[in-house]
Amino acid sequence: MPAADGAHAATGEVDYRALFAATPSPYLVLTPDLVIVGVNEAYGRATGRTREELIGQYLFDAFPDNPNDPNADGVRNLSASMERVLATREPDAMAAQRYDIPVVSRPGRFEERWWSPVNTPVLGPDGGVAWIIHRVEDVTAFVRARGRRARSSSGSSSEREEAMEAELYIRAKELQRLNEELRRAHARERQVALTLQEAMLRAPDLARHPNVTVRYLPAVGSLNVCGDWYDTVDLANGRFTVAVGDVVGHGLEAATVMGMLRSALSAASRAVTGPAQAMEVLGLYARSVEGALAATAVTALIDTRSRLIIYSSAGHPPPVLMHADGTCELLDQATDPPLGARPEHVPRPQAGTGYRPGDTLVMYTDGLIERHDEDIDVGLNRLTDILLDCCVGLSPERLADTLLARLGVSHGARDDIALIVVRL
Repeated sequence: MPAADGAHAATGEVDYRALFAATPSPYLVLTPDLVIVGVNEAYGRATGRTREELIGQYLFDAFPDNPNDPNADGVRNLSASMERVLATREPDAMAAQRYDIPVVSRPGRFEERWWSPVNTPVLGPDGGVAWIIHRVEDVTAFVRARGRRARSSSGSSSEREEAMEAELYIRAKELQRLNEELRRAHARERQVALTLQEAMLRAPDLARHPNVTVRYLPAVGSLNVCGDWYDTVDLANGRFTVAVGDVVGHGLEAATVMGMLRSALSAASRAVTGPAQAMEVLGLYARSVEGALAATAVTALIDTRSRLIIYSSAGHPPPVLMHADGTCELLDQATDPPLGARPEHVPRPQAGTGYRPGDTLVMYTDGLIERHDEDIDVGLNRLTDILLDCCVGLSPERLADTLLARLGVSHGARDDIALIVVRL
């Protein structure tokens, strides 16, 4: 990064790139997906890594947990702090944290290190988190010195150790204050969220289908509401529809849009002749709803008399039809762009496939299968492999729970998840 020159000094313009590079405390700049986009010189010195080595890397790929320490929890604790920053859009000060770092000159070796981190959001024009500033102070020397003094019960503190102790005390008081504020705010928001979630995701027809299981998991660190949804609608003559959808974003704003789209699709499914027409109505409606563009959805009509599934998708990951004979079929023959993606109205496609009693239909949102560093096809293959490996013959309830566990998202993921399992 260039240093400030005479021109900057003469005009009074501040060279923020040079200031960032020269700041004595170690700093990283991260995207909301925790990809490193900025590294100052102090951070490089503290970790023994160069800017070129770190730029573009996912944070926890660059700094994984020490595999030789069974109690390592640095990734989990730092990830939780980042999620709080994204959810609250407020700074998060962490307590002193052990987080060993790789020794660059000795692959596979880690060095014990202790840090005092603060994570601060930088908001974009839309009010969302555009970047996260990750500031750390290396307090390893202080922690080790305190340990030695505790063991010897004698000895005096150096000036540097006393300064570190004062820094940790200030951080601890700040952390205590912020946590208390967050607890109070979270208690209020949680009650609102739970009430809103129950109202928005209520599906009265679902109670008449013991063969249908649903799961809903908001993104880790978010309120208990999200932009993902599921729904079941009963029709005449032994037919019913199941649908899932995904609105861009998290929290109350996304949930509000989700509720509008979900209601619109439910009404359309009752009024028109098939999934394609229902998706056309939803697409037209989405153009009038702020925040609905680029939302995705898939709906499937299940005709129990003809044993036929008719479906239509707007930019959504394909449902999976798992046959009782141990094979899987992706329902990907009627896929169209997301809602509002086309400037002019175009009829939506639909396709159909037969099923046999004992087959299972699995519909989900992308949080179930997508990972930040993988192509979606990798996630789809993982999903079908798990279904065929351990889910054939399971009840819908057990199948849903097994899928979440095997995919590592039983307690939530970085994205919202909605899941429907239908035993046909």
